Amino acid sequence: MADTFGELIEESAHAFTLILQGFTLIPITHYEIAFVCFLLIVIYNFLEFHFVHDVLTLFRGSPVSLTYNSASEIYHGVASRCHLLHGRYMATPWLSSPHVQTTFLNFHGRPPAVNYRRKLFHASDGGTFALDWLNSSDVLGDSTCEENAALRHDKTPILIVIPGLTSDSSSAYIKHLAYSTAERGWDVVVCNHRGLGGISVTSDCFYNAGWTKDTRDVINDLHREYPNAPLFAIGLSIGANILVKYLGEDGEDVPIAGAVAICSPWDLLIGSRFICRRTVQKFYDRALTVGLQEYAQLHQTLYSRLADWDGIVKSRTIRDFDNYATRLVGKFETVDTYYRHCSSAQYVTKVSIPLLCISALDDPVCTWEAIPWDECRANKNIVLAVTRHGGHLAFFEGLTASSLWWVRAVNEFLDVLHCSPFMHTQKKNPPHTGPESSVDQGPYVNVANGMVAAISNDAKEDAFERQKVNNESGADIVVPDAERVVPRSGGQTSVKTVDLNRIIKWLDQLFQQNRRSSWMLTYIAIISTLPLVGAGLYVLFRKKFNKIKLLK
Repeated sequence: MADTFGELIEESAHAFTLILQGFTLIPITHYEIAFVCFLLIVIYNFLEFHFVHDVLTLFRGSPVSLTYNSASEIYHGVASRCHLLHGRYMATPWLSSPHVQTTFLNFHGRPPAVNYRRKLFHASDGGTFALDWLNSSDVLGDSTCEENAALRHDKTPILIVIPGLTSDSSSAYIKHLAYSTAERGWDVVVCNHRGLGGISVTSDCFYNAGWTKDTRDVINDLHREYPNAPLFAIGLSIGANILVKYLGEDGEDVPIAGAVAICSPWDLLIGSRFICRRTVQKFYDRALTVGLQEYAQLHQTLYSRLADWDGIVKSRTIRDFDNYATRLVGKFETVDTYYRHCSSAQYVTKVSIPLLCISALDDPVCTWEAIPWDECRANKNIVLAVTRHGGHLAFFEGLTASSLWWVRAVNEFLDVLHCSPFMHTQKKNPPHTGPESSVDQGPYVNVANGMVAAISNDAKEDAFERQKVNNESGADIVVPDAERVVPRSGGQTSVKTVDLNRIIKWLDQLFQQNRRSSWMLTYIAIISTLPLVGAGLYVLFRKKFNKIKLLK
């Protein structure tokens, strides 16, 4: 038995020896070809190439998916007439990867030559940032136009552009958009963020993902300066988040005729988790962090005083930078608090003007998981267009990759909207109070336009006025309407009349803050007190019930 076992081992060893000898007979070039093929497969999957799929579909591209409300006039009157939104998007074959597209856009992009005319905007808080204008005359060569973007009596449309994170008017995708829009006869103004475009920060305020004050001030100023020119706005990446948040905050009280949001992150908390989930996403996280550190380096004096400079230098992720810089400058309690307050997804339902949103499912920076599909479908003013491919702000098309698909789609949508009766006209709204959450209830934050200041809970006021009056015993009483409190002789206070409708409205608002209907609470109160009422009646009339029983 032992001999048989030993013979089997010898035969196995001999077989392995023969196999190894066979491998040595294979030419080394075959191994090199096999390694290259394996490497290509790994790279193909790692970089999410879709070239094979494009070949199998005969380079027809993928249809654009539209999400909208079935009763939306913006869709039926505007978007339904846009051929690009109802067509297919086919990426440039040699850029058939979201990562390759995004990288190519940032390092090359093939932007057209653009010469801006710069104006400085001075904010009320002492801040300064640049507005870079590109007039239609600069592209079309009309020398009869004035140097201003539009004359006060002119009706030339103006497109206001809000760039992405650490981007300014010199970015390739901004130049593509500005040149194409000016070529159509529109005027373009790029609203650079504070501290970018070669302008120093002149106040203790920096921009962030939810900083809407600069956008609001610029739009209102342009509306005053050019009252006859229809204003349109487009936000890109973080700029799209700022734009949608601004539109949701002000509702109908915006002088914007229509807007577009391209590759918005929507939910910053989801985005922060997504961008560090996979290895390939971590490259973007690191690259964006380096860009933020370079931005901070330009304004080191201020950041050293307002934030944690050592932490900024040591930051390895966007979240680290936001923790050591953005959070401290904006006076947010935590990074998650900053992300929650500044996310535009919670404002989507409050947008009251025509808004086109474009995103890509393979966006490597802003994940599709954060797209508020249901909220966009519920809002009749919004049309959401989602493509299968496109990367982040790229969407290159054609064999030469000389144009961006989303730029053509935006131009077509705005052209149709401008010629339609569905352009928005400004309507005054009451001051915006913003959505509330459990995070907001702490005594440390008061959110206004993306910035936070410390307050106490007692500083919160209701939507209507309250006034404290003293009764006869000297106790404080709160009445819903201050106008109905009149003094009596002798220093006493009385209520002249009581408006029941205002009281009911006040109670409804109070109940709605707890997310319960007033009628539901009333029903619960009645049902829960019936046993107590019955017991009380029985105790009061027990003797009468006993007499009735004796008589029977």
